[in-house]
Amino acid sequence: MKTAKSEQLYKTACGFMPGGVNSPVRACKAVGTVPLFIDHAKGSRIWDEDGNEFIDYVCSWGPNILGHTYTEVINTVIDTCKKGLTFGACHSGEIELARAIKRNFPSMEMLRLVNSGTEAVMSAVRAAR
Repeated sequence: MKTAKSEQLYKTACGFMPGGVNSPVRACKAVGTVPLFIDHAKGSRIWDEDGNEFIDYVCSWGPNILGHTYTEVINTVIDTCKKGLTFGACHSGEIELARAIKRNFPSMEMLRLVNSGTEAVMSAVRAAR
């Protein structure tokens, strides 16, 4: 397997990020190699910067369950981005998402969408008080 480009990118990354990675799980020290730097993906496959092809069993920990560059998802994201990337204010998309979650989890009485684990814990503490 070719790794020259990933090795060079890793050396560069080490100058900017502790251990050259943004997540300790990506360090690859336990398996005796440098992290692979991914270039692109399509469907269930990913390719690294060196051109090696892999089956993507990680699927971005769930969000890519339909595969990479799934046309319907890409088109919906593009259409949504044309309306604005983020507002920091209420919008109808929140209701649409809440309705879909409620439909799939009917026992859920209420829900709150948050941006981080910290915000989720703060909301839970407020509810518990």
